[in-house]
Amino acid sequence: MADQVFPTKGNLLNIQKSLALAKLGYELLDKKRNILIRELMTMVDEAKKLRGTIDNTYIKAYSALQMANISQGVIENVANAVPIENSLSVTYRSVMGCELPRLTIEEKKPVLNYGLQYTDSNVDLAYICFERVKYMSAKLAEVENSIYRLTNSIRKTQTRANALQNIVIPRYEQNVKFITNSLEEKEREEFSRMKVIKAQKMRKKKYLIKNKSKI
Repeated sequence: MADQVFPTKGNLLNIQKSLALAKLGYELLDKKRNILIRELMTMVDEAKKLRGTIDNTYIKAYSALQMANISQGVIENVANAVPIENSLSVTYRSVMGCELPRLTIEEKKPVLNYGLQYTDSNVDLAYICFERVKYMSAKLAEVENSIYRLTNSIRKTQTRANALQNIVIPRYEQNVKFITNSLEEKEREEFSRMKVIKAQKMRKKKYLIKNKSKI
């Protein structure tokens, strides 16, 4: 059933404009959703590749750490000598209004911050492997956070598009139909009324002419 609107030409024009805007909004949301889905698929593929690579890198790094612990004992003192990474920075890029993070770590050549006298190549290998893990973890965090944000944005866009498609647009179309039918009915009534008035005038005119001729 149509909303309680007065069937006037002014209301019809206003609702038709609102209907056109709603349809345009749906088209834009549909395009946004498709673009976000394509971006999401790209990110998902990238995440799969990264997870496979980072798993192998972690295995290699922990294996090297285990060998270092076996050959050198627990190397906690060596680990404490490695400086804390503080070059991580976050910027954002916008994809159809969805802000996606970009994590960057300043890439440096590995510098050994521990003494070589009491360490061996196993310690060096573990250090180099975990340096690689650090950069890959930042990249994976960037991709997975982007997937999370894209998924939320797609869900919100889908909800708005569905509301326009299934609620707003049909309501406006129903109102347009109701007002159009009401106005057409009024026009038919007005046309019938004018025909009756015209017929009455014609009869009156004929009557006057007839009486005048008798005189």
